[in-house]
Amino acid sequence: MAPDILQFILYAVLVTVLAWPLGLYLARVYEGGTTWLSPVFAPVERAFFRLAGVRPDQGQHWTRYALSVLAFSLGSWALLYAILRLQHLLPFNPQALGPLSPDLAFNTAVSFTTNTNWQAYGGETTMSYFSQMAGLTVQNFVSAGVGMAVCAAIIRGFFAREQKTLGNFWVDLTRSVLYVLLPLSIVLTLFLVWQGVPQNLLAYVSATTVEGAQQTISQGPAASQIAIKQLGTNGGGFWNANSSVPYENPTPLSNFIEMVAILLIPAAFCFMFGKMVRDMRQGAAIFATMGILFLGALALTYSSEIAGNPAFAQLPVEQSAGNMEGKEVRFGVGNSALWATATTAASNGSVNSMHDSFMPLGALAPMLLMQVGEVVFGGVGSGFYGMLSFVVLTVFLAGLMVGRTPEYLGKKIEAREVKLSVIAFLVMPLGVLGLGALAAVLPISLSSLQEAGPHGLSEIIYAYSSATGNNGSAFAGFSANVPYHNTMQGIAMLLGRFVYIVPMLAVAGSLAAKKSAPASSGTFPTHGPLFITLLVAVILILGGLTFFPALALGPIAEHVSMLAGETF
Repeated sequence: MAPDILQFILYAVLVTVLAWPLGLYLARVYEGGTTWLSPVFAPVERAFFRLAGVRPDQGQHWTRYALSVLAFSLGSWALLYAILRLQHLLPFNPQALGPLSPDLAFNTAVSFTTNTNWQAYGGETTMSYFSQMAGLTVQNFVSAGVGMAVCAAIIRGFFAREQKTLGNFWVDLTRSVLYVLLPLSIVLTLFLVWQGVPQNLLAYVSATTVEGAQQTISQGPAASQIAIKQLGTNGGGFWNANSSVPYENPTPLSNFIEMVAILLIPAAFCFMFGKMVRDMRQGAAIFATMGILFLGALALTYSSEIAGNPAFAQLPVEQSAGNMEGKEVRFGVGNSALWATATTAASNGSVNSMHDSFMPLGALAPMLLMQVGEVVFGGVGSGFYGMLSFVVLTVFLAGLMVGRTPEYLGKKIEAREVKLSVIAFLVMPLGVLGLGALAAVLPISLSSLQEAGPHGLSEIIYAYSSATGNNGSAFAGFSANVPYHNTMQGIAMLLGRFVYIVPMLAVAGSLAAKKSAPASSGTFPTHGPLFITLLVAVILILGGLTFFPALALGPIAEHVSMLAGETF
């Protein structure tokens, strides 16, 4: 247990130490400043703008910015859908894999376009190398870039003064990919290749095991996709079992660095925010809020898993290592719990253990992290602007308590901003509880469940939390590759991505047009312990009030039944 705690501390320190300078670098990138990579990428950037007819100095109103996001995402979806449906006709397909069915291609194209990377298929048995490279890996870059660009625009809106524009989407997207995602991915790819992750275009290898059985060992351009899947909080694995596969995650060192990569950019956005609003205390307060919620979720997950299953307490079964079902012995409970917390706190979705095998309360924490909108670091960009929606609601509630018009960063928070933030908040209940309720009663949906009773309900809740939260992880026992779930979860992913983006861009546009009021003695400070406490409370209370009944029928009921010795 002590080594696990030490690793948790090392992880938290390393993420913080790396995120701070990266956040300052991000601020410089989105403010259009010169960086140490400018000599390499500035000529490429200018050439792209000339070819695309983009004027970097021409800002966009929030409505035009939102339309650009939607148009680009629609085009990305159409291109990826075509690749998946036609992969049998395209090159780099040494295994002669056939095309995806229409419903699976729809689901997968939506998944990677929305940065969800939910996978209702096994990568090594379904996707050609061309689909992996030109389809999925490309979307890993640009879908992450979209989230980062939108976040940069929203941050501009929060500190701008009497402006009508939020920046230029095409400029923000280009700079996100060129100056941030691409160089970091190159470094991480080389590291993964050094650790033993394949990066080739070879055909699969047939091997004979010690017992004499035949085994097929898959190959492919994996390292490059795994690097961006972690850095871009995408999470889609090259192989079906994701980061529990030795080829995707060969060593304890690769496991640790991949976990750092999951939270690195999301954490850096906190410090980028502080730099851009010219008050680092504001970014530090949001970082502290995220850190408190993250550590609380990690404590619940780890304590549940290390305690083991009480049903085995009277049996001669060694449980000193905790609940090891569904976990890689290379990583154990500590690394599994930390990864599960990080991947669901961030909108990542990769796994190095099977969450379906977690103890009920061990699975509850990752589930709740997704349900509150994945604002505890969250996806690259998307987690931070999701947190800003809670900041708006917290400031509004604080203003009601002290009898003042709420303000944030010198801007008055009025009815329009609050209503738009509430609309963004309601996306998760609509996708999780609305579509989840349908899945819990329709026979065509229930056939996908592996378990009965509360755990079966947890499988449904987790799946639709993951889809709506644009996470992508899953309870392994849930059979998602059926037309009903492929379609309905695709709809949930679209809701979770774009019905969140548009209201938050509208909030930013509204704030950007406002005048700034100087702080006074009556101004509620939004950078101290009191504000952090209020923000944590608002997130937990709103999440608890919304999702507690469903959680009570799922993981909580399963936990109580387990303690009573009841099985289903």
